[in-house]
Amino acid sequence: MLWFLFCIALLLLGYFVYGKFVEKVFVINPKRETPAYTMKDGVDYVPMSKKKIWLIQLLNIAGTGPIFGPILGAMYGPVAMLWIVFGCVFAGAVHDYFCGMLSIRNGGANIPFLAGKYLAKPAKHVMNLIAILLLLLVGVVFVASPASLLTNITSDLMNSGSVGAAAVNDESGASKGTLLTIWTTIIFVYYIIATLVPIDKIIGRIYPFFGALLMFMTCGMLFGLFFEGIPFFRTVGTDISFADFFTNMHPKDMPIFPILFITIACGAISGFHATQSPLMARCTENEAEGRFIFYGAMIGEGVIALIWCMVGLSFYQDQGALAEAIAAGTPSKVVYDSAIGMLGIFGGILAILGVVVLPITSGDTAFRAARLLIADFFKYDQRKIAKRLTIAIPLFAIGFFVSTIDFSILWRYFGWANQTTAMFMLWTASAYLFRHGKFHWVTTIPAIFMTMVCSTFLANAKIGFGLGYDISLWVGAVITAVATIAFFVLLKPLPSEED
Repeated sequence: MLWFLFCIALLLLGYFVYGKFVEKVFVINPKRETPAYTMKDGVDYVPMSKKKIWLIQLLNIAGTGPIFGPILGAMYGPVAMLWIVFGCVFAGAVHDYFCGMLSIRNGGANIPFLAGKYLAKPAKHVMNLIAILLLLLVGVVFVASPASLLTNITSDLMNSGSVGAAAVNDESGASKGTLLTIWTTIIFVYYIIATLVPIDKIIGRIYPFFGALLMFMTCGMLFGLFFEGIPFFRTVGTDISFADFFTNMHPKDMPIFPILFITIACGAISGFHATQSPLMARCTENEAEGRFIFYGAMIGEGVIALIWCMVGLSFYQDQGALAEAIAAGTPSKVVYDSAIGMLGIFGGILAILGVVVLPITSGDTAFRAARLLIADFFKYDQRKIAKRLTIAIPLFAIGFFVSTIDFSILWRYFGWANQTTAMFMLWTASAYLFRHGKFHWVTTIPAIFMTMVCSTFLANAKIGFGLGYDISLWVGAVITAVATIAFFVLLKPLPSEED
């Protein structure tokens, strides 16, 4: 338990100490008018309080990534907690902060625009393709996972009147396939509405309720871990030591690098956040609020990720049992089993609904961000709903078709696209800092690391080139070296701060 509390303390310390340092590196201007006022349109540019924006930002960025990722990462042992803590403080929160603040400085611009401005014009087109692909995958993945959890709950209740009976009664009562289709359709309909209406009409009004469910889920699972007599780190052993945090405990001996850093995405660093932060940058009232909104929301997501990582490390008897549960029903089975097992029927359902809220509140803004990216690329005005429909209808049609693809395949592509987007955003932030003579290493070091992670994974993974592990490491090292050299050779410093 002390190890867990120590990790939470490190996250909070990171916000107050390293977050403040990052803010000084950027150099905020509290007197500068933000896009929420200079470009106010009542649809996407709407001034909102920092507390409301922080909650919306957290719900936007925290999909199933900080839940499913840490559960999968728990198979590696406590090393997953190290990546969550240090990845969040030194990479993920830094990534989110610079994305949000650079967007504010550039009229609420999205990541392709920023990449084109600070890296090179071709980078804008590359990022447009990757970002739209990522957003589409996010929207689809974040339909499938909540629909699956909602299907389990409703199937159990309809079949027997009590949660938990579906394990022996799957064939009776309502068809799970029909229920899944119904829930998928309902979620898609909600996404269409939330994508089209002004941001403060639905998102700004119902997210506080969703936030309450999120807080219950987070506190409820933490309560279960502390007070239900479940030994912490049960899959590792009661005599956990510092050395265990550096030991690979995966039952199939899967390598920690680079797979762990792709698997635990949203809980440590996530490129999806780069597509969401500009949405809130367009609503931020003052640059001084940036650290609380962007850096702080990522720390909040890190706390959620740590809790679910601890569930994975503690709820089952050992690593093998955890792996079997995941294989039997994806990480959603772990969520379902642990919530009901620790909090009972009523509390478990509320906790599961809290988990459901996360992907839904990320999926709706994923499609909104995709609409805005496409509109910005074609310079297509979005103030009239008819013009929004012109982009939204084809986008959702493609999304519904992609949702029929096997979930495990979608998740692998999502993981790579997610971290690759993060890599590009870090290099973009580094280019901004380097060009203006600021301390660029706060983003350059994590950019170099993520370049190695993404290129090695692509070389080694079956969804990539399928090369041998050792060869993939060399490929990753060469690509990383070339990217780093090009960064210092091709970029030219600017004489003064132009923003």
